[in-house]
Amino acid sequence: MRVILAIELRKGVIFVDDMRLSKLTVERTLYAAMLALLLLSAAFVLRGWTSGSFSSTEAMRAYIASFGVLAPLVLTLIQAMQVVLPVLPGWLGCIVGAALFGSAGGFWCNYIGISAGSIAAYFLARRYGVALVRSLMPMEKYDRLMAWVWTKKSYTLVLFLAILLPLAPDDFLCYYSGLGEMDAKKFVAIILLAKPWCILFYSIFFAQFL
Repeated sequence: MRVILAIELRKGVIFVDDMRLSKLTVERTLYAAMLALLLLSAAFVLRGWTSGSFSSTEAMRAYIASFGVLAPLVLTLIQAMQVVLPVLPGWLGCIVGAALFGSAGGFWCNYIGISAGSIAAYFLARRYGVALVRSLMPMEKYDRLMAWVWTKKSYTLVLFLAILLPLAPDDFLCYYSGLGEMDAKKFVAIILLAKPWCILFYSIFFAQFL
């Protein structure tokens, strides 16, 4: 009886270990895929940056259009990267998207790209910690924003409003959410539900004048 019980317990441990190993493999695969997409996005951003294609909306529009049928994908990747590595204002891509693809096409490129970049920032911070976030922004800005966040009683509400409204430091808050204890499902839900409205407004507004 003891021998049978020991064997069953041993099988249970092996089963649990296999489950953990499988979960770890999936996580590593997802992180590898995310990093590969970010590197691809960075390549498009670096090429545009070195060629001066981000100096104006007209220059960026010509740069995106030069990729032909891949132009929507390139804009989506660039918008994802500008969240992860905030070197471009997000509204610039919204203008270009509306000009090239209309309000609907521009909206989807920007919504998918910015949302993907926000989610990537969260998981990068969760995996690589404070050192990564500090390397992406000046120490003074990091400390100031951290102090501002800690004064808020309901961080979930603060994050939702920052994602919903324009001009808030939402890129930083995506990283901060990954450093804190916010659940990944809650964070993704906030991004997907709050992010589209400001982008939709920009897309419709700019499409009327371009």
